[in-house]
Order: sequence, then structure tokens, then C-alpha cells
Amino acid sequence: MNRSNSGANLPALRSHNAALVLDLLRVAGERGISRLELAERTGLTPQAVSKITARLRTEGLATEAGRRASTGGKPRTVLRLVPEAGHAVGLHLDRDVLTVVLVDLAGAVAGSRTAPLDFGAPADEVLAAAAGAVAAVRGDGVLPVLGVGVAVPGPLDHRGGVLHRVTGFPQWDRYPLRDALADRTGLPVVLDKDTNAAALGLALKAPGPADFAYLHLGTGLGAGLVLSGAVHRGARTGAGEFGHQTVQLDGIPCGCGGRGCLEALCLAAAHRGDAAEAARVLGTGAANLVGLLDIGRVVLGGRTVAADPGTYVRGVRAVLDERAGRDGADGVPVPVVAAGGGDRPVAEGAAQLVLAPLFGRVDEAAADGRGPVPAGLG
Repeated sequence: MNRSNSGANLPALRSHNAALVLDLLRVAGERGISRLELAERTGLTPQAVSKITARLRTEGLATEAGRRASTGGKPRTVLRLVPEAGHAVGLHLDRDVLTVVLVDLAGAVAGSRTAPLDFGAPADEVLAAAAGAVAAVRGDGVLPVLGVGVAVPGPLDHRGGVLHRVTGFPQWDRYPLRDALADRTGLPVVLDKDTNAAALGLALKAPGPADFAYLHLGTGLGAGLVLSGAVHRGARTGAGEFGHQTVQLDGIPCGCGGRGCLEALCLAAAHRGDAAEAARVLGTGAANLVGLLDIGRVVLGGRTVAADPGTYVRGVRAVLDERAGRDGADGVPVPVVAAGGGDRPVAEGAAQLVLAPLFGRVDEAAADGRGPVPAGLG
């Protein structure tokens, strides 16, 4: 049975306008925001904003946060989001470890766990471990949980919730992971690639629309692309298979069946303890990506980067700077930063696959109506 249309009943979220208001409350944080400011930023009438915020307060999603001095007239009442009114589970199934987080509506982590995982084990064993982790992080089940976002290695069909031939694990080809996990947990489930999930989470934290590439180096190498503030998946949802670009003809074999792939060369250097060389190889791929898409920022993440972030940031930046000088660019350096947290940003981003649509950030993972979006939203 597919439960991905079910989920928490949030009748306050009846319109796109309500989602926009809720998103502004989220961004305002503890400081809050007045109804007048909400009207100005959404373009809605003050009357419409009053009706929406009244519903949100009735449903426990918003509350008063005090009063603010006005430039004229009586002080303005400010409202804030109630983060604990809803939660989402973010689950990252990597090749050898499982990471699960419970986050509230504001994105704050309320609980987390990690455990060893053999992604090559029979599907029932992997599902049992995943469902057990979800149950463990939910605790006594009292907290309202809207759904589970799952991030796994690609390639996959995020709309259908079906895995394809994950590099090194061909037995998962065409496996309906989303529906299988929904049956196990009794919760709505959204599925996406690990790098896309992390990129979504980072994009939601940005102050405005941005263009950046999230490069994840762990047990594999992949990319999440954010173009004009939205995760880019491509026509066949295959964008971001960054690690399998050929950079050395007739190079060492790769698990994908090719030779000289960026992933194979980068991991080989990392495994022999040569982080500087791994960073140089990663920088070569990053430079190709920046040159192709004119990416404005490169974010590095994953366990391998987290073990020596300074070396990877310096190494990638050096290659980008060298390429920019050789190509006669305008001299403006491309920022390179480390995301930090190892695999944690992937799990947190997976939770945002569930939460983003609630705030009008209708990501493709839920755009076909099968994600855990409350009835009436959008």
C-alpha cells in the first residue's frame, strides 16, 4: 500500500498564500514578523493576511511574539512560527552507514542517530534497519511527524520513488524503495539522491536565490546542483552524476564499469592517504563544472572532506583559481567552502524534502502530488 499521499492533517495550509506567509514566519525566526510586514512582502491585502494568520494560530502553527514599536499609531503585534508544531524525519542510507535526524518546522535537529549499514545486504534487511532507525528517532511517537525524507546514492527516479542501478549495487535496480519504506513506517515518504537532498537543505538556508554546486566526497563522489535557487535534476533526473565524468582516458577501472572516472581517481588518492592529490582531482572536476555552468559557489561535503576540510578547500580553490587565470576570466574568484558535519547535511536535507513544500518551496520531489504535502497546499 502506498501511503505517500497521507500524512499529518494541517487544515490551516489551504493555499499557496498561506504557505508564503508560513515561510516568512520561518525565516523571521524568534524575532517574529508583523502582519503589516507580511502583507508588504507577499503582496496580499492586510485583510487576507489577518485571515491566514488567524488560521495558522488556531492550528497551533503560529503564535504572538510580542510587540514592536510602530513609526505611527499603536505598536505592532509580531507573530512567529511554532517550530514544535510539526517534525520530519531525514534518513540518509549510505553504502556503509545510516544517519537519521528528526527536525522541527524551523529545521532545528531534535534528535539524531547513526548506525552501521550494509547497503549490499538483502532489501528486507536494509528496510528493517531503516524503519528501526525512524522508529528510534521518533521516540515515544508523541511528536507530530509529517513524513520521512530518504536520501540514497543515485541514480534513481525521485518522482516514482524507485532506485536504478546504484553504482556497485545493481541488485537495487527498479526497487520501489519509497513505497516499501512507507509500508514499513506507516508514514509518507519522499526519495531523492543524497547530493540533491543536501543541496536542497543548503539552498533553503541561503538568504536568496543562488547558484552553487554541492560536491559530496564520502564512499562515492556526486554533486547536487542548485541553479537560480532550485535543485536541478535534469530531464531524466540524472543530473549530478558528477563522479563519473571521464578525466583520464584508459585510466583505472571504476565501479560504474568505466575507466578514468573522477570518482575512481579521487577515491584512490584518498584511500592511499594523499588528501592533497584527491583535492587536486576534485578541483579538476569542480573547474569543469564551473566552466560549463558558471557556478557561483562550490560547497564541499562528505566524510572524506570532513576528515581534512582545510586541505580539500585549499586544493579545490587552487585549481579553480589556476583555471580562471588561464581562461582569462574576470578575476573574481569562485568561493569554495566546506559544509561541515560530515554526512549530517545529507540527512538534514532529506528532512527538507518533506518540509520544503509546506513553506511554498514546492520541490520536484513532491511536485507530482505523491509527496507528503497536506491537502490543499499549492
